[in-house]
Amino acid sequence: MSADLISAMFELIDRADWPGLGTLFCDDVVYERPGYSPFAGRDRVLQFYRHERIIARGTHVLERTVFGDGQGACWGRFTGTTKDGTAIEVRFAEVYRLEDARVKHRTTYFYWPAV
Repeated sequence: MSADLISAMFELIDRADWPGLGTLFCDDVVYERPGYSPFAGRDRVLQFYRHERIIARGTHVLERTVFGDGQGACWGRFTGTTKDGTAIEVRFAEVYRLEDARVKHRTTYFYWPAV
């Protein structure tokens, strides 16, 4: 079930279905993402996706998802285009904490040269 939730989340993100995506998050979700202060609350997370995310379009491909005791992780690859037309391909990993079959806390890590 938890792996299905995460797969559904990425499918909704790839389709830019923001109302659908919102149904998968707790009201008080916290989303941590490199380069941003933590997003607190469903409305703030959806604001990021609607207005701030640099990605114009793309596809997430999950390589693996693991869950146990309401916590889990996944990793995979994203291929797409930024809003300025730049092609992007990046490996990522995420960790989650779930509550009532929805995402309560999410942290994203990118495999990207930085340090």
